[in-house]
Amino acid sequence: MKQLTLLFLLIVQSAIGQNSFFNAVEAKNIGPTIMSGRVVDLAVNPKNPTEFYVAYATGGLWYTNNNGTSFTPVMDSAETVNCGSVTVDWNSGTIWVGTGEVNASRSSYAGVGVLKSSDKGKSWENIGLKDSHHIARIWVDPKNNNELVVASVGHLYSTNKERGIFKSKDGGNTWKQTLFIAEDTGIIDLVVSKNNPKIMFASAWQKDRKAWHFEGNGEKSGIYKSEDGGTTWQLMTTKGSGFPADNGVGRIGLALFDENTIYAVLDNQNKRPKSASKNSLNIMLSTPGDDFMEISNKELNRALKAKGFRDKYRAENIKNWVADNNMEPKAVLEFLSDANTALFETEVIGCEVYKSEDGGKSWKKANQDYIEDMFYTYGYYFANISVDEKNPNRVYIGGVPLLFSEDGGKTFSIISKENVHADHHVTWVNPENPNHIINGNDGGVNISYDNGAHWIKCNSEALGQLYAVNVDYQDNYKVYGGMQDNGVWYGPNNYSHNVAWHQDGKYPYQELMGGDGMQTQIDSRNPNVVFTGYQFGNYYRINQKEGKFDYITPKSLKDEKPLRFNWQTPILLSSHNQDILYMGSNFLHRSMNQGETWEKISGDLTQGAKEGNVAFGTISTISESKFQFGLLYAGSDDGKIHVSKDGGASWQLISANLPPNFWVSRIVASSHKKERVYVTLNGYRNDIFVSFVFVSEDYGANWRSNANGLTNAVNVIVEDAANENILYVGTDNGLFISLDKGESWQDFSNGMPNVAVHDMVIQTKAKELVVGTHGRSIYKISLSKVQELTDVVVSKAVHLYDIDNRTKSERWGNKGYAWGEVNAPSQTIWFYSNSAGPINYTITNEAGIVVYSEKVTAQKGLNSFIYDYSLSKEVASKWNKKDKTINLKEANDNKIYLPVGKYKLVLSKDKQSESKSFEVTAPKK
Repeated sequence: MKQLTLLFLLIVQSAIGQNSFFNAVEAKNIGPTIMSGRVVDLAVNPKNPTEFYVAYATGGLWYTNNNGTSFTPVMDSAETVNCGSVTVDWNSGTIWVGTGEVNASRSSYAGVGVLKSSDKGKSWENIGLKDSHHIARIWVDPKNNNELVVASVGHLYSTNKERGIFKSKDGGNTWKQTLFIAEDTGIIDLVVSKNNPKIMFASAWQKDRKAWHFEGNGEKSGIYKSEDGGTTWQLMTTKGSGFPADNGVGRIGLALFDENTIYAVLDNQNKRPKSASKNSLNIMLSTPGDDFMEISNKELNRALKAKGFRDKYRAENIKNWVADNNMEPKAVLEFLSDANTALFETEVIGCEVYKSEDGGKSWKKANQDYIEDMFYTYGYYFANISVDEKNPNRVYIGGVPLLFSEDGGKTFSIISKENVHADHHVTWVNPENPNHIINGNDGGVNISYDNGAHWIKCNSEALGQLYAVNVDYQDNYKVYGGMQDNGVWYGPNNYSHNVAWHQDGKYPYQELMGGDGMQTQIDSRNPNVVFTGYQFGNYYRINQKEGKFDYITPKSLKDEKPLRFNWQTPILLSSHNQDILYMGSNFLHRSMNQGETWEKISGDLTQGAKEGNVAFGTISTISESKFQFGLLYAGSDDGKIHVSKDGGASWQLISANLPPNFWVSRIVASSHKKERVYVTLNGYRNDIFVSFVFVSEDYGANWRSNANGLTNAVNVIVEDAANENILYVGTDNGLFISLDKGESWQDFSNGMPNVAVHDMVIQTKAKELVVGTHGRSIYKISLSKVQELTDVVVSKAVHLYDIDNRTKSERWGNKGYAWGEVNAPSQTIWFYSNSAGPINYTITNEAGIVVYSEKVTAQKGLNSFIYDYSLSKEVASKWNKKDKTINLKEANDNKIYLPVGKYKLVLSKDKQSESKSFEVTAPKK
């Protein structure tokens, strides 16, 4: 399939947004905030370090000038909010953002090249390198902003040529590739001497990521040097240089003290000598079953990580195999070593620090001992290093913990504390006060003024990276969200961002579970009973009222191969009976008692196991029809879709005529027609960003494409609960709506930036769409007006929605106390117009007197305006003269408000009009 460029996709998407019916419908952010999301870069004003920018992986660029007390988004008008790096010229205020995160995680989204803002983020222009996808560094000559050097990592899941080092001498109008190594090798870091900017060092990274396997190292990885400002480059880490130069060289981070002294932190994937390997997993799995079950999950997970099993198995999975005498620990050891020989032979070296004092000609390993529990086997996610500008022996490295050395990297100590999240990606050291450091990690921003002894948490904005959302059905319903590396949280749907909670000490959202938070199901009969968990199928039944956590993940039977669970394992409570729970591994499992016991109700519904170091060949989405118990659908990460019409007794493959081998991101059985089913496929893991949306009217026997006009990889589709013509789609770059069952699509993200939408759900009682974004937490959108856009309404010239009645108050126009706000009533009047242009509205009382009139300008589509219940002095005077029973007078805000009575609002356009009645009622005594 021909790969479309991101530029074309975003141009088309922009056109969709400009023609939207829904500019008046606003998405409201409802948090949460304090757990934040992944930070990838910082730009700090060296003359005033209380002013800085923070670049978030999928949440955009944010600015503070009060030391992180509050932040302002400055990138929301840009074509993407996916960041890899940020550079600022503090003299002119110019900002450059390298788009596309470079950490190579499973949700590191591609960018659109280099973005530049000359007005501190008010507007942005794209200055090129659009096919780089992931940009690690931008250096701008402080004396000549037209000279730029850019380090590009390139595509994440595929090879390409637009990676390496690029240089521009005309501000980005033209670019020259000055360093190209290979189509699978990009540049992950770039440092430049402040004293002599002709001297530059760049680190090359060879990698090969697939959905089922990640090879993050290769012999083409290494460190290059330029002595002419990035025009020519020379490999410095040759054999004999003292720096590893073989197939085990992984990601490299650089820190430059001066043009001679340079540090490099390396993810060394070469194996340790067997004598140096801790072999802790071997020892654990050699213990008898009873003793093995007593080993703490934390200790076992650490051993699994060290062996490279982080992306396949967790402690809970391993213990499941052993439980109930299904498997002896030795049998687990045999299985793991047979199926994953390359991982199991011995541990990798992991994190190392190297130092050169002769400008990169020779290198010496700085650390004396192995730097344990730093990178584990996923150094691809880290490799960042910083050095004190005035003391070359003070060095910081970031990985799972944040470590500090004051002896040039020989020894390290941990300085990340209890309120600092793990997984560290950038550390800025104040050149004037080296004890002042700013750190960016998977949980936002932290600041320390005593070199890590104490930390300030600066997470005041909604930047959560949601994988999944759900809602319960209490009157003031709760929202649940599973987040990247930040667990599962729940909170009120009416949350609004403020810090009033500091006063009572209780944040409105509460954490339910740690890890990478995944899907949630809530018992509709008892909202205290929640089913949720973390990566690779580790799920629990939680009774919040009783404080019970019961592990419920299905177990493989004795002598069977272990089950394969997706990173985001799907679960589903049956709408027909809330005791019935479905869960997908490579099989579909059903429990009739909320996870106490399970039965397999399918064969393997995937293409089978695929050898690699990432779990693959798993069920990724499941759905059950509301019309019929046991009408089930299942989709897999390797492109298979099946249907069962008999509760799993038999299954039919229904994806043969769909594009093959794409991740099935969602399957949805229609709630309006039994035979109808929707499917979305996602090509993100193939670096294919085409939209795949399909509908079938016959249980999947035949499919029709419904992606007309959509231009980004699709994560989720939701069918409207009240209007079968309306569909909502969440993509890797925004939210869209269709009023005609997918024949055409329009932008539906007013109030949201171009952020990835991972999940959505409709709270049907409240008529609200709850949207989980991967970078800007959770939004909700009122659907009450949207759902009324039937074919009949859309065909009219103008349509006026019902108007709420209002109780009169003597407080209207007055303050509650001297320093309070004026109590100002208002009513949002909604209408639909089939074209843009002027609209007149008038309000008359029961006597037919026009008490208010105004002209408003309508957009094509849904519109709204605010009426504040006031009337003019002239109208009030006439009314007082005609009706002696009332006495209309000004309130303290100098406005005159409608008295108690019945009114009619008439909306007119051209020669057509519509009217609605409403009342202002007397207050109860």
